Amino acid sequence: MASGSSLLEEELSCPVCTDIFRDPVVLRCSHSFCKACLQQCWEQKECRECPVCRRRSSMDHPPVNLSLRNTCEAFLKERSQRAKAGSEVLCSLHSEKLKLFCLEDQIPVCFVCQTSEKHENHKLRPVQDAAHTYKVTRLLIQEALQTVSFILIGYSGPTERIIKLATNVKEEKLRTALAPLQEKLKAFNEVKLICDETAEHIKSQAQHTERHIKMEFEKLQQFLKDEEAARISALREEEEQKSQMMKVKIEKMTEEISSLSDQIRVIEQELGAEDISFLQSYKDVEKQAQCTLADPEKVSGALIDVAKHLGNLKYRVWEKMLGTVQYTPVTLDPNTAHPELLLSEDLTSTKDTCHHPDAPVFPPLPLLGYTLPQNLSFVANLHHFYHLECVAVSRDLSAVLESETRE
Repeated sequence: MASGSSLLEEELSCPVCTDIFRDPVVLRCSHSFCKACLQQCWEQKECRECPVCRRRSSMDHPPVNLSLRNTCEAFLKERSQRAKAGSEVLCSLHSEKLKLFCLEDQIPVCFVCQTSEKHENHKLRPVQDAAHTYKVTRLLIQEALQTVSFILIGYSGPTERIIKLATNVKEEKLRTALAPLQEKLKAFNEVKLICDETAEHIKSQAQHTERHIKMEFEKLQQFLKDEEAARISALREEEEQKSQMMKVKIEKMTEEISSLSDQIRVIEQELGAEDISFLQSYKDVEKQAQCTLADPEKVSGALIDVAKHLGNLKYRVWEKMLGTVQYTPVTLDPNTAHPELLLSEDLTSTKDTCHHPDAPVFPPLPLLGYTLPQNLSFVANLHHFYHLECVAVSRDLSAVLESETRE
């Protein structure tokens, strides 16, 4: 502090706001703060601790420091009375002498205001220097006004002509200053128009690309559906063949079982006959008991060949799919193609055509890199490549790439 009461005022100032205490409260560590300042610190840090010694406080509502509050009120009252008794103007907030002038707020302030948050980082000047600067400026303005008045009074005849001349000069200056702004506005309007066209073209590109993606995936899906149908058809055909074979086998076995059953039943009846009758028919029964049927064969190869249908199914389908697709090592960029070139749907070939009216014209990119087989690459001017080499590209793209790589 700069005044005589600076030591006392420093003792009566809050450590947080550096102003005289307002509703001071005291913590257990004996440090005092403005009630509002303490609550604000606790809310910002989200913990109750002393802003000075960092000691934690268990009190949500610290008690009021009555003695400190009474001392602060007495100090403020005494300073206010002292300011009224004196002839010098004092700060309304701190009752200090106004020694500085704030260039930002254009008001005189005291040394306490200088450190407050309100005037933080503001440019300040001594009151005497600021007053001198403003007085000199005011004198210069008065002299300029007197000079203008003298000119108007001394040349009262052509006053209107002078005013008109001055007006014309001002208008010419404004027109000169307006020309770059108009050019700038024109440039912005042109770029905005291109941006609007580009936005519409982006939507058209997205729709066209989406349709093409769906179409390509529909082809892949149709291939998979056809492949699935063919494999299921082969499975059904094998199932029908194996089922028919087993049906024939079962019918034959059924007939042989029926024949053996009849034969066994006849022999069992003869075994239950009387002795004389049994002995008379013994030779015939013995012949019937001799089985002439061959032993039944075990069933082999009757089951579905599951391994043939499921073994490496995805790999075999993928391998077959490779025969329906073609890999192209170079993909042409439609965004940088010449307006008079039309790219194919798969972006592998071009042909001359008129410029599409809906596509915005972009300046060609200066350089573009392509990735080639065997990890080779080349860099070519896109506009030059498309414009001059388009015929060669449509005839034999690989020859062009080889020539560019050699260069």
